[in-house]
Amino acid sequence: MLNFVICDDNLNILDKFSKMLESIFIKNGYEGKIGLTTNNVDELLDYVDNNPTDVLVLDINLKSNKTGLEIASLVRERNKNVYIIFTTAHLEYAMMAYRFKTFDYLAKPVTSDRLEETIIRLFEDVNGIPKKYIKIDNNKTIIDSSEIIFIKRDGMKLIIHTKNRDYQTYSSFNKIQEILPSNFVRAHKSYIVNIANVINVDTMSDIIYFSDGTSCSIGPKFKDYLLEVLK
Repeated sequence: MLNFVICDDNLNILDKFSKMLESIFIKNGYEGKIGLTTNNVDELLDYVDNNPTDVLVLDINLKSNKTGLEIASLVRERNKNVYIIFTTAHLEYAMMAYRFKTFDYLAKPVTSDRLEETIIRLFEDVNGIPKKYIKIDNNKTIIDSSEIIFIKRDGMKLIIHTKNRDYQTYSSFNKIQEILPSNFVRAHKSYIVNIANVINVDTMSDIIYFSDGTSCSIGPKFKDYLLEVLK
């Protein structure tokens, strides 16, 4: 059971984060609990001193005599293994945040989908599940490749469709295929598919069906190889 602590000076955000986290725990069957939600720095430090703390979700811009970065430094002195997830509306703090062995950095307003992606990666890291991550948007966004259903070419852009959301990046199939694992196969002139997420192939209609309920067409040029891979 992972113990989460949330610290933010906005009580509404504290309540929202708590509800989002509890929903993510239930949805994914994770053993996680929220041990403390607080807007008080002293209460946070006292809790960390006296309770096992696995994950700290920490606002950088606290209305306090200490910033979130200073608090992270103090927490690290007490607990070198705690996972720290920073939140802030000020993107200029992002690089400074990673000095504290930050697990992730979430820009406000934080959506449930974005938080869920982070929590999924965190539990996978805790459980030692090896993952292949790809970087897009000039390395600003990191995606777990197992979450990708398919990649669609749309003009000059690629739409990366995952189990939780879509990402867009300006790239080419040739470039992205260089960084994808071997379970990604070209199925159409406009689609690269993750065969790990294929649940059915209709060879009469040349349609692939995926685990999230979506589908895509199979191009005649790619059909034979795709079916060979799927055997």
